Amino acid sequence: MPKFDMFSRARSSSVRTRRNAVVAAGLGASMVLGTAGVAFAVEGTAATAVEKQAEVQAKAAASAKKAAADAKKAAADAKKAAAVKKAAKAATAKKAAAKKAASWMKPVQHYTLSATYGKGGSMWASKHSGQDFAVPVGTAVDAVHGGTVVKAGPNGAGDGPAYGNAIVVKHDNNTYSQYAHLSKINVYPGQQVKTGQRIALSGNTGNSSGPHLHFEIRTTPNYGTAINPVMFLRSEGLSV
Repeated sequence: MPKFDMFSRARSSSVRTRRNAVVAAGLGASMVLGTAGVAFAVEGTAATAVEKQAEVQAKAAASAKKAAADAKKAAADAKKAAAVKKAAKAATAKKAAAKKAASWMKPVQHYTLSATYGKGGSMWASKHSGQDFAVPVGTAVDAVHGGTVVKAGPNGAGDGPAYGNAIVVKHDNNTYSQYAHLSKINVYPGQQVKTGQRIALSGNTGNSSGPHLHFEIRTTPNYGTAINPVMFLRSEGLSV
């Protein structure tokens, strides 16, 4: 074989050897880099998942905290609203009671309760028909409610001598108030009177065991239709 051909072949073989070594090295490097890339990609994906999970948990915790705060605020608002409603209701009831009480009043302002309604004894033909307010002679007697005087005069204003001087006033709710044993009468039948207007002075006339005002609430102007006057006044908001 000529020397030139041998040299050419040797050179080609050397070139192929180096080329194969480079290719092998490249493949090896690619494999190494590929493995590292896959590992990095897996690690990156796991880290991202953890971050996302942490973010979701943080948002859930924040939402739960906000929901708890909202529930607490709603409960406080409801409690406050209930308290306001209760206070408003109490104020309305108090105002209504005050208004009701203002429309009715006691017949005398300073007194001691003596003989009560329905009490039995020799002083009365059957049972006591009213409430006695023990007061000195000459104590101011006021109309317990506005109305029209239907009876006024001696002999119980027609109801009998046991009452002495007496007055009967008709009110707008179809009840009647009666005042007896008076020492002086300041009104006359048919006269309009207002709540709290002075209509007489207390006394000791008629069948009386001592100075006092005999007071009745009736369903008609006449004797025999009396109801418990203290219970009636209390139902109108008065403390008797």
